Parts: sequence; C-alpha cells; structure tokens
Amino acid sequence: MDTVDLQKLPYRRGVGLCLFNDAGLVLMAERRDRRGSWQMPQGGVNKDEDTAATVLREMKEEIGTDKGRIIAKLPEKLRYEFPDWLQNRRLGRDGSTGAVIFRGKYRGQEQEWFALKYLGSDADIDLSGEHEPELPEFVAWKWVELAETPDLIVPFKKPVYDAMAAGFAPIAEAIKRGEDLPDWKA
Repeated sequence: MDTVDLQKLPYRRGVGLCLFNDAGLVLMAERRDRRGSWQMPQGGVNKDEDTAATVLREMKEEIGTDKGRIIAKLPEKLRYEFPDWLQNRRLGRDGSTGAVIFRGKYRGQEQEWFALKYLGSDADIDLSGEHEPELPEFVAWKWVELAETPDLIVPFKKPVYDAMAAGFAPIAEAIKRGEDLPDWKA
C-alpha cells in the first residue's frame, strides 16, 4: 500500500454548529456510521460559499430544519486530524481496507464554529435525511449541557470540543439567565 505524507495534505474547510435551545442546552446527534458516537452538526464549505450560509445549509441537511439564527462565532478556526483508521492506513482484522474518508485528500478538518439560537420546536428536528444529499448522518439526537459535549465526542475531536465548549460557555450561561442575545454580525 502506498504511504502518503499526511503532513503535506491540506485540511478540509468546514463549519461546526453549536445549537442552543431556550434552556441553554445544545443539540448532540448520534452518528449512523458509528453508533454510540455523538457530535454536533458539521459539514464542509462548498467552493465560494459563505460560511454563515454553510451553517444554515448543513443544519437543514443534517437535522431537517434551518430554524436557527447565528448569535456568535469563535474567533479562531479549530482543527482536528483524521486518525489512521479513517485515513485507511491499516488493514482491518479481516484483511479488508474499508473506505477512505474524502478519498484520502485531507489530513483532517479545519472548522469555523458558530453558536446558534434554536427557533423551532423539537418536532421540527427531522433525521430522516429528506434534505440530505447522501444517507442521513444521524439516527438519534438529544439536548445536553454544553460542558458535557467533550465527553460525548470521539477522542480525536475532543480538543476541538474542549475549545468550542470553553468559547461558547458564556453564551450558554447568558441563555440560562434568560438574556436575549443579538444576531451575530460578520
């Protein structure tokens, strides 16, 4: 098998969505392809697409609604690297090689993280994949405390979730106090 110098591969450009409800809890969803793994909606930015537009597109695709408004964005981009088992660097126990994530074009993802205030109801959340161009990504969802999210995520994304949770903690507290947060301005 050819080896690729991962350090020479670029990061895939993406966004992450921290969606807050009225109680200051955030939405986490269980991945279809890795049961027991929870994450917030996220996705790649299309060429020449504004990241704020990406956030609403990904929200609609992944959880079936775009009933949210952007209230904040982390000032820094957050990165994670794909582990070997996602980069298809090792053979499986049965000798199979499995699928290569993003055809091996990226070493990981660099994301812009946005906080959104959810404007819909729980009934608006739809994981059926009606708006997803591929298979539905998630099979279940729940509202959790922001501080719990790093413990629910796969280990290779934990540093990103630690930074995101720390950055958005004041927003969670403001929502819990009943403060009305203004829309984010680019």
